[in-house]
Amino acid sequence: MRWLTLYARSRQIPASLAAVVISAVAVWALARDGGGGPVDPRLPVLVLATGAMAASVGLGGQDLALDRTAAIRWVPRRAAHVLLGGAVVGAVLLTVQAMGEDRASTAFVVRDSAGLLGLVALGAALWGGRYAWTLPFAWLSFSFIAPPPTSAATRVASWMLLPAGTAAGTWTALVLAVAGTAAYAVAGPRR
Repeated sequence: MRWLTLYARSRQIPASLAAVVISAVAVWALARDGGGGPVDPRLPVLVLATGAMAASVGLGGQDLALDRTAAIRWVPRRAAHVLLGGAVVGAVLLTVQAMGEDRASTAFVVRDSAGLLGLVALGAALWGGRYAWTLPFAWLSFSFIAPPPTSAATRVASWMLLPAGTAAGTWTALVLAVAGTAAYAVAGPRR
């Protein structure tokens, strides 16, 4: 069990977890309005994206050369790291929602957390752990200002904000999750 503790500390998992919890609670506290109007999907997506960006800190180790030459199999560990990060980010949002009003369904949270962690993992594989947060941040920013999702291209571009069960949103998130996790698990973070 000591290796798991060392791995968690080297990947800054306690600090990332604290950032995920603090951001989720802060957004939930600031957004409490008690109104019965339509639920805006941007708030849960903001919480999930913030959590994914906080989790991206641990996708690059302290010494990339050491990671690449270690005598352990990194592929399953990297894949597990990404999948566990997505599960934790989604679980934190669902837990915070349980304390107040429901802003997103479980299917919406699972889809978006998987897709966002896939984006983070893809960013780590392309630009390294230090800049892994840039890809989900850019996509989130674009989806907030994108035109209404009327065509297939705009539905793919705004997949984070589409309701749960929407085919374009589900498939885009699934492709991002699988491609990002596979790229990061096989290649690791870029130097």
